Amino acid sequence: MIAIAEGLTLDETALAELQAGFRGQIVGRDDPPYDEHRKIWNGSIDRRPALIARCAGVADVMAAVKFARQHGLPVAVRSGGHSFPGLSMADDAFVIDLTQLKGVRVDPAERTARVQAGVLLGELDRETQPFGLAAPSGIVTHTGVAGLTLGGGIGWIMRKHGLSVDMLRRVDLVTADGELVKASAEENEELFWGVRGAGANFGVVTEFEFDLAAVGPTVLAGPIFWKMEDSPEVLRFYRDWVADAPDELMTIVVHRKAPPLPFVPEELHGQPVVMVIPCWIGDLDEGEKFIRPMKEFGNAIADVCVPKPFLAHQSMLDPSFVPGRWYYFRAFDVPALTDEMIDITVEHSLRINSPLTSFPVWQMGGAVARVGEDDTAFGGRNAGFTYNIGAATENAQGFDEERQWVRDFYAASSPTPKRARSGSAPPTDRRSTHG
Repeated sequence: MIAIAEGLTLDETALAELQAGFRGQIVGRDDPPYDEHRKIWNGSIDRRPALIARCAGVADVMAAVKFARQHGLPVAVRSGGHSFPGLSMADDAFVIDLTQLKGVRVDPAERTARVQAGVLLGELDRETQPFGLAAPSGIVTHTGVAGLTLGGGIGWIMRKHGLSVDMLRRVDLVTADGELVKASAEENEELFWGVRGAGANFGVVTEFEFDLAAVGPTVLAGPIFWKMEDSPEVLRFYRDWVADAPDELMTIVVHRKAPPLPFVPEELHGQPVVMVIPCWIGDLDEGEKFIRPMKEFGNAIADVCVPKPFLAHQSMLDPSFVPGRWYYFRAFDVPALTDEMIDITVEHSLRINSPLTSFPVWQMGGAVARVGEDDTAFGGRNAGFTYNIGAATENAQGFDEERQWVRDFYAASSPTPKRARSGSAPPTDRRSTHG
């Protein structure tokens, strides 16, 4: 027997047999690359799995699942490693690592893409955009396609083209007994329903096939800035402005201290700001006309909402979500930006301490809401807005305070008898939809 973790042993022969037939790499705690391969995006997560199976293909995934099942090992699955709570890594577990499964095959005539489970959003975009196509995906390019899709997949083009799961045609999935199956609207329909929004609890998806939409290559997008002290007026105007917005418009509202990035005027660096970030994926002249009232509202202090490549816009927020920083998130839906919800948002935004903390409020609706609530496992399709209250620090210093800020903000947004009487529907917690 060989010890692979405290209190966990394996038959040495069985492990050797797995390694002999494995095209990828089995990494144990004593192997030099162990610490590198156990790192994930959220630096506050520091977990030590027993073994990491770095799969080189589907056969490796099947072998890993069968091995874990045979020996009663707890399993975690890693694709992009971007899970907020660190679900892609677990202490004393057998981690099935899909990061080497990088295949993308685009069929521009059929407007489809076959995408393996280790592909990141930016890698997929780079393959589809030369054809003026895109799959609905998130807003940070180093997020994994797999985790984001299995949670639902919200992003910049969802109001026009739906969630990632709404454009999903089929998946290849390794079941808990190690068998490879396909799931689609015509085959294993119940399984296909579950993988569209309920997370990674039904097996290990090794490949996705998406329908693609015509997007770009140029969009009208980027942030408009106001001082955070103007946020109450900005949010109330914004609420009315987006009420009748066409599907071509998607917006995110961000409160934070302005980061020192090239597109942010230097005089704003470190200053508390509120940003409305539009992304218009239709006719640019129509977009200019529709967005102009937001640009001209109040005392905007900077405006970089301009025509740009869709690829550039997709990567714009990457510097705000750098791998290795310490993150903590809570998420919920609200039916509307009521005056009370706006007041709560502004009150807590003004308490942000870390220069790295940045939380988005997503505009929902459009195509997302036109899919039936029971058609997929993704819930909350009728939400007006989704809050991702997130805190970030460079390391452990100040992290406890920022985490408590998130918890206080979340608690203040929960329903109370007073707000229930005023007609405010309770927020709906949705933690795993954003990859």
